[in-house]
Amino acid sequence: LPAQVITGGHYDVDCYMEDPNGRTIYRETKKQYDSFPHRTEVKGIYTFCFSNEFSTFSHKTIYFNFQVGDEPPILPDMSNRITALTQMESACVTIHEALNAVIDSQTHYRLREAQDRSRAEDLNGRVSYWSVGETVILFVVSIGQVMLLKSFFTEKRPGSGGAGT
Repeated sequence: LPAQVITGGHYDVDCYMEDPNGRTIYRETKKQYDSFPHRTEVKGIYTFCFSNEFSTFSHKTIYFNFQVGDEPPILPDMSNRITALTQMESACVTIHEALNAVIDSQTHYRLREAQDRSRAEDLNGRVSYWSVGETVILFVVSIGQVMLLKSFFTEKRPGSGGAGT
């Protein structure tokens, strides 16, 4: 069970896993990334839980992946062979292992891209709010300066008391 916190808070979460008998087989606190290989001994429903109890105000996005069962052999009767693999067969095995490494790398890069996109969108939102605030302040200061300058150039006339010539 590889799992990784993609977005939220300090990128950490609690996790535990129980077997069908209720026995805890895995427990970690405040982890950002972890991988837990486990070969089951008991048939039934296994329970796992990701907890954000210690950080209730920040929502988190978590990626996790189950790999159930063993990978079938590439070639039939590969485990029962007596003779060595042919060059073509060993090339197939090498290519298969390389493709599995590529899949793991792609998953890692997709997760990094999701984290970076989340950070960029958060930063974009903050920059937008800051820009709107600066624009409002700029307009308020501009209107205040215009009114102040206008008051300097308006002539204050004393009231007309009826003394006319």
